Amino acid sequence: MPSPTTPFAVEINDLNHHFGRGESRKQVLYQNRLAIKPGEIVIMTGPSGSGKTTLLTLIGALRAIQEGGIKLWGTELAGLSPVEQVKMRRNIGFIFQAHNLFDALTARQNIKMAIELTDVPAAERDALADATLAALGLAERVNYKPRNLSGGQRQRVAIGRALVNRPRLILADEPTAALDKDSGANVVALLRKLADENGTTVMIVTHDNRILSVADRLVNMIDGNIVSNIRVKENAVICAILKQCTVFKDMSPSDLTDIAQKMEQEDFTPGTDIIRQGEIGDKFYVIAKGRAQIITASTTDVSRPVTLIKEGAFFGEVALLRDQPRNATVRAQESVTTYTLSKENFLAAVRAHKSFEEQLATQLFHRG
Repeated sequence: MPSPTTPFAVEINDLNHHFGRGESRKQVLYQNRLAIKPGEIVIMTGPSGSGKTTLLTLIGALRAIQEGGIKLWGTELAGLSPVEQVKMRRNIGFIFQAHNLFDALTARQNIKMAIELTDVPAAERDALADATLAALGLAERVNYKPRNLSGGQRQRVAIGRALVNRPRLILADEPTAALDKDSGANVVALLRKLADENGTTVMIVTHDNRILSVADRLVNMIDGNIVSNIRVKENAVICAILKQCTVFKDMSPSDLTDIAQKMEQEDFTPGTDIIRQGEIGDKFYVIAKGRAQIITASTTDVSRPVTLIKEGAFFGEVALLRDQPRNATVRAQESVTTYTLSKENFLAAVRAHKSFEEQLATQLFHRG
């Protein structure tokens, strides 16, 4: 059974995959890693043939894992029995390009087939199916069979079938490709509502630029590799903070995004030392949430609070640039969320941007 305690809905670890055997064997996924939290909407982009759909089917337990691992809510998919795989798939809603509706059934009946897998009372199933179709703009089509529906309408029925049971995970392959602007917007709004209200995790493979704004995360795949993993909301917060810093203020949005993408979130409880005076510096920090104290210790080991820093503050660059120990302790006064940039990535950014390096030198001069 899925674990309720894991912080991640999906964890992909060193995942490889091949098609074919012998001389025709071809690797299509290479050492991919990804962790997605409950309630996140992740949009996967990339050229055709880059491995997006293969990755989606592996996450959905529709293919056997060959190398590496995938965990859903803390449960490893590799090695599950067929019965256990079926149980896992009951937590997942699938939306694929081929709608796979039953031609002999009406729109309502196609959706009811999914409801019948749950414990929803029989007397309530018609109403639930109809409400789902209405939310997708198909209230007048509940009794239509697929052959009497347009391609976009059939796709909306298939989407309704995937969403009706409010699954914990939705896997969608080009869900809006056949939809007009308004229909696509309705689908995206439903997915956002499920994510926000129910904590449903949504993974969407798409080339539809119209829906990128709904994403919490943008993942790009090329030639079987996840080459970028951009946290949209977090990156906006990080870039806004970096833009306020003297050392970053003249950098382009593209450069700021590149740096923000490499930063990792770290959380600290009240009273925890984020960095300690005298330790060798290995990270650059920005505070996204909370407040902390900067504390220095004199030669008599008496700690002296210097100042209070809060959201939007940054620290740690002096030790990195000078390759010296930390000159102060930074202690969380309350719960603090930081984003950190490793020393390696920080120095790479300095080397890549001459103006950035000059600004840092100026900033260090003023800090002394």
